[in-house]
Amino acid sequence: MNPSDHKIRCADALIKILESDNVKFIFGHPGEQILPFYDALRKSDIEHVLMRHEQGAVHAADGYARASGYFGVCVATAGPGALNLTMGVATAFKDSIPMIVITGDVPRDLKGQNTFQDINIVDVFKPITLESFNIKDPEDGVVKLKMAINSFKNGKTGPIHLNFPKDVLNENIREDVMDHEVENSTHVSLNGTDDAIKLIEMSKRPLILAGTGVIWAHAVEELRDFILKYKIPVTTTYSARGVLPENNPLCLGMIGLRGTTAANYAGGSCDLIIAIGCRFSERTKIGIGKTKIIHINPDGEVLDGDIKIQGDAGQFLDKISNINIKNTREWLKELENHKRTFDVKTDYHDVPIKPQRAIKEILDASDESITISDAGTHTTWVTLLKQALQPSELIFSGGFGPMGYGLPAAIGAKLAKPQKKVVLIVGDGGFQMTMEELAVIAQNKLPILICIINNCCLGIIKQWQNMHYSKQYEVELENPDFIEIAKAYRIRAERIESPEEIFKSVKNALELDEPYLIDMMVDKEEGIILPKIIS
Repeated sequence: MNPSDHKIRCADALIKILESDNVKFIFGHPGEQILPFYDALRKSDIEHVLMRHEQGAVHAADGYARASGYFGVCVATAGPGALNLTMGVATAFKDSIPMIVITGDVPRDLKGQNTFQDINIVDVFKPITLESFNIKDPEDGVVKLKMAINSFKNGKTGPIHLNFPKDVLNENIREDVMDHEVENSTHVSLNGTDDAIKLIEMSKRPLILAGTGVIWAHAVEELRDFILKYKIPVTTTYSARGVLPENNPLCLGMIGLRGTTAANYAGGSCDLIIAIGCRFSERTKIGIGKTKIIHINPDGEVLDGDIKIQGDAGQFLDKISNINIKNTREWLKELENHKRTFDVKTDYHDVPIKPQRAIKEILDASDESITISDAGTHTTWVTLLKQALQPSELIFSGGFGPMGYGLPAAIGAKLAKPQKKVVLIVGDGGFQMTMEELAVIAQNKLPILICIINNCCLGIIKQWQNMHYSKQYEVELENPDFIEIAKAYRIRAERIESPEEIFKSVKNALELDEPYLIDMMVDKEEGIILPKIIS
């Protein structure tokens, strides 16, 4: 038989492509229209993680990607299943997280006829993905999947959505279609590098601003080598914290709205910013003065500054690895006068526990763990008190900030880094949005420590109401017993009401190396430190 006559089902071809790219986990929830894909996955070495809600599946894929540095994969069925993904897909889009999002759909001959669970899924996903493809034939689906994976290797990152009608997944194609080479359409010429080198060599007060593009380009070591070789100070965006250990003398910390004094001073006083793999969000711009900017990013649409270079962070660092720059000794000496940590009072002995004391104790007891932070009042204390020493040591959905992100993201992070301790810090409000995923932790016996900062309210919203409105409204929470809920899932748990108990309990829980939940009762009237807007 001619090799070109060999046939393979589309669903099986998709799984083989994912296997060939070393995909280890797929996070999902099955449904009727995606069953051919699940039938193929059943025969694969790829492990399916059965999340209890599709939002949990996409957040887990997101956490996996952030912790591993490689793309995540999530899957859902048509209609309700696909729409349940949108919160997490938008979260990944805002933070440029590489992710393959696969949805099933009604068969082609029923599409557009208002049949059961038929909706225009592709158009829903278009604003929150790099691409949203409606796959009309199996060959196109195979090619689009290969293109999506290939684009992450050299181009901009973010979620890419592929919508497969059920009959397309069942249809056979020639097996050699999987061998077709696909080209990366992203243009990464690095044009402007020579001009950038001239500016860098002229600079007396250079500053590197590193973003997560460095992580996705797998160029962390190259960046560290460059920084240490030329003694250039570095600041980071939130999600890039740890690309240089924050205890390194050349690391000034995060820049911008919640930035350190040193980072924001440098951003306003430098004569050149070398921005590598970041975007200039409104929060980052707060820490930047009037200065020349070299901006390197594979996404040409976000480039800003005086010299705009579309390209990969690693390739750019390789191009500038042997240059002649001015001595930065005086510049670094000037920066020594500005603080790189935050003055946060934590030595409270109050009962109820002050949340900042609780966070400090958790972080001290879980040194070198991966910290997952959900959205809420606790987020501020984690931001101010955590010192990140490695990339992705602090994971938070910064650009979108949905409550409920933390628990499923912790599942993904733990599967990505099984050798690392994973600690989730989550508020009582955010925990209740995705707490069904405790079942996944229990079923898979994932040793994740869940620390609930329980103030029985929506704390930050309550604080805003107190500041700007006459009364509080609908912010108090009558919570269930989280200890009993954990026990129902066969997860060990305890409640803490004294600050002196926290450090020891966290240490002991981590040493158990099993799922564990600690419910920490904190002061419901304690607000957060509001950020100072730099003038």
